[in-house]
Amino acid sequence: MARATKDAVHHPLFARFYARFSVAAEGQVGRYRAELLAGLSGRVIEIGAGNGLNFPHYPATVSEVVAIEPERLLRRLAVDSALRAGVPVDVVPGAAEALPVKSEAFDAAVLSLVLCSVRDVRRTLAEVRRVLRPGGELRFFEHGRGGGRAMTAAQSVLDRTVWPLLFGGCHTARDPIGEMRSAGFEVGPYRSVIVPEKGPRVPTSYCVLGAARRPELDEGGG
Repeated sequence: MARATKDAVHHPLFARFYARFSVAAEGQVGRYRAELLAGLSGRVIEIGAGNGLNFPHYPATVSEVVAIEPERLLRRLAVDSALRAGVPVDVVPGAAEALPVKSEAFDAAVLSLVLCSVRDVRRTLAEVRRVLRPGGELRFFEHGRGGGRAMTAAQSVLDRTVWPLLFGGCHTARDPIGEMRSAGFEVGPYRSVIVPEKGPRVPTSYCVLGAARRPELDEGGG
């Protein structure tokens, strides 16, 4: 099992911005969080839990959530949110690329607006596959490349220049579905959603919401 430092990610200015912006955006995003987590059960690992906005949406059938959050301020806010959750939530430090948990220890994993900002998407998904039991479910709500030729060109330019610097390492042009398939997950069902649903579209508007599975017969996750 790989180990990470306590503060594997440190973006204090962005963390303060995100803590406020994410709460303000819940009118648009909250319903997708509820859909993302509906029907989950057993032990769940949430990777990149942020300030814990998913926690109120976990169903009572979940026996435990281990929530990994590398950024110190967001982790502290997540701990506060965990105290109000309807299911047991343990918030712990750690990086997505080196999850501080045992292999095949979870029935489900949750990725919610996190693949955009991890340093290494392939390594992150390999870690997710490692910690899921064979047949375990991956729930995802991620933004990525989309919106036609002009928007995808703009996303590529932003990713090479100012966007990651301004938004805590976030990238707008990643391909979460393609990356999950390349990592060996069986993807589907999923759907595309636009956030916000009304109004002007921005580089982060193009989202996918759905589920994938670690194959039952999986030689690459242990």
